[in-house]
Amino acid sequence: MVKGTDLTAADKITESIRLVRGQKILLDSDLALLYGVPTKRLNEQVSRNRGRFPADFIFRLSRDEMQTLNRSQIATGSQRYRDPRFLPYAFTEHGSIMAATILNSKRAVEMTIYVVRAFVQMRSILFANTELARQFTELERKVSTHDQAIVGILKAIRELMNPPVSRPIGFTANIDKEQVDVSAVRRSSPVPAPTSS
Repeated sequence: MVKGTDLTAADKITESIRLVRGQKILLDSDLALLYGVPTKRLNEQVSRNRGRFPADFIFRLSRDEMQTLNRSQIATGSQRYRDPRFLPYAFTEHGSIMAATILNSKRAVEMTIYVVRAFVQMRSILFANTELARQFTELERKVSTHDQAIVGILKAIRELMNPPVSRPIGFTANIDKEQVDVSAVRRSSPVPAPTSS
């Protein structure tokens, strides 16, 4: 059973997780704070145990990546006071767990559980967002076909609302519009003229 404090600790760690080079990472300063050791000590241990950290566990950020993170994602002041000659390490999920094994501190071992939970939580959030985006795209497609059908229905309704102009039933005389020569009409008529008796 997961306790409430476990979830809040995992949530706090999740806030520190960044997306760099398509990977979810924790910066060395965040990881050191989490494990209760100075960043310098964490980096020393990583240097001494370099064989335990392949390229998919840890990498150094470039200056451009660091500037981008400073502008957009890093809200803590810890990066401001960092020596600019040394760019931070970025630990992936596996690298974060491996760092706990080389630190040999009780807090590092305890916090590993929270780190794992935070990465799992982040993975589920990303999956949910991907699924939501797929459903949204499908909904847009359906709505566009519905829009076309609605436009067709509205056109039909407009045609029904404006009935065509029809001639009135019977004979009508438009005397104002045209002067009709009655005698010419009688001559062309095939019906014989009535005789008076």
